[in-house]
Amino acid sequence: MYERSSVAELAESLRSEVDRYSVGGKLPSSRALVERYRVSPVTVSRALAQLAAEGLVVTRPGAGVFRAPPRTAVPAPGDTSWQEVALSAEGAGEVVPRSVDASGVLACLAAPPSGVIGLNSGYLHPSIQPERAMAAALARAGRRPGAWERPPMEGLPELRDWFAREIGGAAGAVGAADVLITAGGQSALTTALRALAPPGAPILVESPTYPGLLAIARASGCRPVPVPVDADGVRPELLAAAFEATGARVFVCQPLFQNPTGAVLAPARRAEVLRIARSAGAFVVEDDYARALAHEDAGPLPATLAAEDRDGVVVHVRSLTKATSPSLRVGALAARGPVLDRLRAIQVVDSFFVSRPLQEAALELVGAPAWPRHLRSVAAELRHRRDLLAGALRRELPGLTLPHLPSGGYQLWARMAEGEDDAGFAAAALRVGVAVAAGRPYFCAEPPGPYVRLSFAGVSGAAELGEAVRRLRSLGAPA
Repeated sequence: MYERSSVAELAESLRSEVDRYSVGGKLPSSRALVERYRVSPVTVSRALAQLAAEGLVVTRPGAGVFRAPPRTAVPAPGDTSWQEVALSAEGAGEVVPRSVDASGVLACLAAPPSGVIGLNSGYLHPSIQPERAMAAALARAGRRPGAWERPPMEGLPELRDWFAREIGGAAGAVGAADVLITAGGQSALTTALRALAPPGAPILVESPTYPGLLAIARASGCRPVPVPVDADGVRPELLAAAFEATGARVFVCQPLFQNPTGAVLAPARRAEVLRIARSAGAFVVEDDYARALAHEDAGPLPATLAAEDRDGVVVHVRSLTKATSPSLRVGALAARGPVLDRLRAIQVVDSFFVSRPLQEAALELVGAPAWPRHLRSVAAELRHRRDLLAGALRRELPGLTLPHLPSGGYQLWARMAEGEDDAGFAAAALRVGVAVAAGRPYFCAEPPGPYVRLSFAGVSGAAELGEAVRRLRSLGAPA
């Protein structure tokens, strides 16, 4: 076994050997395992930790690793059928029951089984994450004076100031006092919707849109109402009509590299969206999730809507997670006026504050010379992968058409032929070893046609993208 062997492979090898030892018997030392399997000490440590979590071994510091006694039989579960009545009764008197359909989110978060190529991930593959820079930042953060003390509830002042500059741009349209540090973008969106919309209220959303947003809205007891998106972003005339028809006071949008279409809100529509929302007495929640995922050929990026908003219409959401690691859950909310106090109160009630060591590490990371280099590297790599996947789809799977080729983000939004079944295609793809995201969960109403979302960020590189398309072609894919 070579150094590149994964933790999972080593754990599987050790798992098959545990039965050779009597209960309480000592396994070979970590050093012996390193030499035998030709892997790193970290790989051995993680593999043994996995076996310990499964109850197969026990570790005794200073003594070694031993085979664990067999687990006692798990008692038969009790009768939980009463919960069906309790949970269904909960929503009986509500306008919108607080049922939670997380299937669209789980499809993107679930790790693909061994041997399956994941074209459904919403995160960068470890090979293009700034792992060394993050490790160095975390080490430096841990040595900072007071690193383990309680942080200010709003977040570290220096980190709030960094986010304010990123959001407000050169004009300084957003100040540190307008920013709250959050535990990632999903947490920020949840806080925003809880602050802005009571249970039962309509919330205008782009159609299609990120399934995690739809899940937040429904879990909060709100009613998502679709506003169609085209190649230039949300359509202002339909947005105005939706505000008038529903009386909604919230519109959630992704003006830059919209998920899943990749659309960028056209310059002529930006001011119109703000004007329409202001006239309706409504907030615009700007989810700026992909600003750090612009491709090399994207050109100058437009300012945030928050930077152009004078009247406190925009509640801005930003996160470091997408451009770094799924475990670096640090983000920000930016807003002006009384709504900021409500956002702060809800966040404090929910989570008190974001871990200080994590905030300190984020601050170290974005302040290091490695940060701009990482962003340039990601921009080049995402463009390369986008072009590879788009070209392969056009050659090998002409039945999947690409209405729009994005200049940012990590996914392609492909339309299937009329009458095709996106869920059936996703299931068939999984059977041949490719995980894709069916398009239906991205719509809160009837979709205008069948789509699938194909992510090119979560695979190891060009070889896996090519192999994924080859496997999909074996389906006799959508015609």
